[in-house]
Amino acid sequence: MVSGTYITAYTWFDNTPPGSPDISNPALHRQAGGVGTYDDPVTVAVGHSWETGKDVLDVPAGTRIYLPDVRRYFIVEDTCGDGPTPEDGPCHAGASEHEGASIWIDMWIGGEGEEASFTRRCTRRLTGVHTAVFNPANNFVVASGDGVIHDGQCDGEYGSELARR
Repeated sequence: MVSGTYITAYTWFDNTPPGSPDISNPALHRQAGGVGTYDDPVTVAVGHSWETGKDVLDVPAGTRIYLPDVRRYFIVEDTCGDGPTPEDGPCHAGASEHEGASIWIDMWIGGEGEEASFTRRCTRRLTGVHTAVFNPANNFVVASGDGVIHDGQCDGEYGSELARR
């Protein structure tokens, strides 16, 4: 468990390329998605580096993460930080700029079919230093609804308490 995780959110509108669910390191899905259960976790992006000449993710692709603030499971399938030196970008090197954070992850919240302004408000609402459980058990409570944005709602702010089924 890492209580100092800086968590941001990315959407259909600000993905690379914009207006797509494309991901760089598919592990379970071919595109960003998932409902948030252990068996169908939502895509999450992590920092990465080309320093060694190979693309190295800060957290290995396929790693599951449980985020109690949104009560959903996630899986590492994407990278945040573009360009030839992503190691100089915020996702790889910027977590320490946020008090108490030791790692930065960026959760996919979707938003296709929603207003861009709604998805931006949702990303701002969910951004902050929160608890994350890396390689979690499969018995944590999962909120209802498919993904973080569902049924016209931005679902989150449950807090850091780990509720088990």
